[in-house]
Amino acid sequence: MTHAGQAQPGGRRRRRAAVVGGFAAVVVAAAGITATAFADSTSLSATFEDGGTSGWAKSGGSWSVVADDTKVLRQANAGSALARMFAGDEGWADYSLQARVKAVSLTGAGTAGIAARATGSSQFERLVLVPGAVRLEEVRGSSVTVLGSATLASAATAWHTLRVDVSGSSITGYADGVKVASGTVGAKFAKGRVGLVTTTASASFDDVKVSTSAAAPTPTVTASPSPTKTASPTPSPTKTASPTATAAPVASKWPTATKTEKLSATKKITGSFDGGNTQFVGTGDLGGDGQEEGQDALFDLADGATLSNVILGSPAADGVHCLGTCTLTNVWWLDVGEDAATFKGTSAGQTMTINGGGAKSASDKTFQHNGPGTMIIKNFQAENIGKLYRSCGNCSKQYARHVQVLDVTITAPVKAVVGINPNLGDTAVIDGLKLVGDTAKTDVCALFKGVTSGEPTQVGDEPDGVSCKASHVTKG
Repeated sequence: MTHAGQAQPGGRRRRRAAVVGGFAAVVVAAAGITATAFADSTSLSATFEDGGTSGWAKSGGSWSVVADDTKVLRQANAGSALARMFAGDEGWADYSLQARVKAVSLTGAGTAGIAARATGSSQFERLVLVPGAVRLEEVRGSSVTVLGSATLASAATAWHTLRVDVSGSSITGYADGVKVASGTVGAKFAKGRVGLVTTTASASFDDVKVSTSAAAPTPTVTASPSPTKTASPTPSPTKTASPTATAAPVASKWPTATKTEKLSATKKITGSFDGGNTQFVGTGDLGGDGQEEGQDALFDLADGATLSNVILGSPAADGVHCLGTCTLTNVWWLDVGEDAATFKGTSAGQTMTINGGGAKSASDKTFQHNGPGTMIIKNFQAENIGKLYRSCGNCSKQYARHVQVLDVTITAPVKAVVGINPNLGDTAVIDGLKLVGDTAKTDVCALFKGVTSGEPTQVGDEPDGVSCKASHVTKG
């Protein structure tokens, strides 16, 4: 991540102006954030992985970077009437702002979400989570105009990806890739910074991204188009399992192993293990590389464990087993065996996060999801695979499973990006997917009727906007 300058006291940022190609450029950068403005070009990404909030200007609340699977920015004071963190440039006009948001405490009139075109501490457009819903609003001091809303049952309990597109006098809000509402705003909202906001709520934020390219409109969820006035600002929190900022950019080349270590028995990880780009290969009972079911893994990760900077060579047996919440950072599979990794969690609140890394030559699934919970695959690359993700289609005990695929590049051949079972309550959110090569026959979302015995039946092959939502998908 680029660092060029530090935040000045009082939240003012040092600016460095230059003329590039005839255009005046303003660059704002610091730990935790990269923001650039090139005339009409605007961009920013922040993942908070370095633990800093430099480049952000605080207004109210108690903000800090905390560990929650990955590092996230959290506003912890649920009693704060209006807490905000601003970034970017006041001259930014037309852009798309996206972030992942999860409410920590959201009740009553509380809100949590994102703000666009902020020209002051209490004047901006915002998309917020509120208990049971998500709202698009225009805030002018103590006056709030609701531009539209949509029902969102898990607004107060789960990660959601919120996005606001602003262009001219138009604003459109999306939650998890589905359109919430759109409206027209006044001239005072023509330009401004971006922000993360809460009102009498606490929430976590991650994967903040600003770009000038907005995705094509997606189907509208139950919206309330008629503007109504409320007496006081009411931001609403949102959840995502789809983010869009780049914590660990997709690599242009695969890593070189520092050494090779053979494993004849599964290596059990509790806490954190950093392999320093050591290549691990199976031998003896772990010497298989076929598709036989029930193989042991090279690594077993206990609940809460982290595996980093590891290369799995061939044979790799059944790769990695995650027994609860776990994080895999920059883990690489040179030749996937049965599966690259399997999520065997035991509760719906557990999350398996794959951040960075890549996988090659998975003849069937790359990531298998057998237990309940959520799998997040972000900043990842894959080549020559069957499916990137599969929710178990015929496990004897089934669950509602959820997957988020964020900023992933897959090079053909690939049969399907995700395979889910909508009849069992599965959901998938795909945001920022690049398919390279001949992918004409690739199913972005393969929808199945999951069963507890026998074989599942495929019932669909594309995003349906309900169980599977996809945005920012490119082919070529």
